Amino acid sequence: MKKPNFNNLLKVLELKAPDSPTLFEFFLNEPLYFHLVGEKRPAGDGGYDRRKLLARAFAAAGYDYVTWSASSLGFPSPQKTHMSTISLNENACVTDADSFSAYEWQDPEAADYSDLDILGGYLEDGQKIIINGPSGVLENTIGLVGYDNLCIMIKDEPELAQKIFDAVGSRITRAYEIAIRHDSVGALIGNDDWGFKTQPMLSPADMRKYVFPWHKKIVAVAHAAGKPAILHACGNLSELMDDVIDDIKYDGKHSYEDAIQPVEDAYEEYNGRIAVMGGIDVDFLCRESIQNIEKRCKAMLERARERGGYALGSGNSIPEYIPWDAYFAMIKSIY
Repeated sequence: MKKPNFNNLLKVLELKAPDSPTLFEFFLNEPLYFHLVGEKRPAGDGGYDRRKLLARAFAAAGYDYVTWSASSLGFPSPQKTHMSTISLNENACVTDADSFSAYEWQDPEAADYSDLDILGGYLEDGQKIIINGPSGVLENTIGLVGYDNLCIMIKDEPELAQKIFDAVGSRITRAYEIAIRHDSVGALIGNDDWGFKTQPMLSPADMRKYVFPWHKKIVAVAHAAGKPAILHACGNLSELMDDVIDDIKYDGKHSYEDAIQPVEDAYEEYNGRIAVMGGIDVDFLCRESIQNIEKRCKAMLERARERGGYALGSGNSIPEYIPWDAYFAMIKSIY
């Protein structure tokens, strides 16, 4: 595999052609990490340093970076039932003014950022950290309030909805602001799922009122440090992409689904305006033949070879159910 060179990813995010085809992924999965470094996972939950594991695994697979959470900051809520899907309404804990006041909001100033120092010591030459949040502004607000509750609250109690969004957004922004200054950090991911298959989770007007101002500040934090910002957001965002590009000013967009917009179409629509990251549909990777995976990946790389602004990867992430031979067929397409 190639040696890390974060400058290649920077060129992609600057809408240029990298010196060599470049990979991008938000995260893989634990069994695959161990496979990439040639080790077996220890029995039980302990026995290994996950920071070192991920730094080695990402480098071994050919990525120019490793993703890691910016800090220990979080927004705890009662445990939700976790089966094949998870409810967006279960166990809401901030539903009125009293519960908002009673909630134990964590202080980003008191959060733990030491993982960045430790992880930085494990990086190979040319490798950087890309930090992500504890989910995003909308996701955490929904986690605290509940999706149905939030929709009703925006209608009936917009002032309270604004307070909750601001409480979440200000803390995430400050955590990014502290973490982005670390020398080993090369970029940030604003990870915040925004949509369903057919439309955004909130109306475009409400996204612009409650969610986008905080993402605009997150991107500004990155740019003030001279580093790029990537949006990872699932769902149909066609009504929102002009905001993402022209107002919020994200440098790259990740998460694509063939059922919404194939990555080839997204690249043709947005090339020259925002970098297209990944996009090889997860379902496609699961179901298609190795030959078809290789063909699509090579065609996508050729499409972007001279125009730039593209890094190869999945449409979302590499969960455990994606066959390893399919994953390796994808990443080996850069050679």
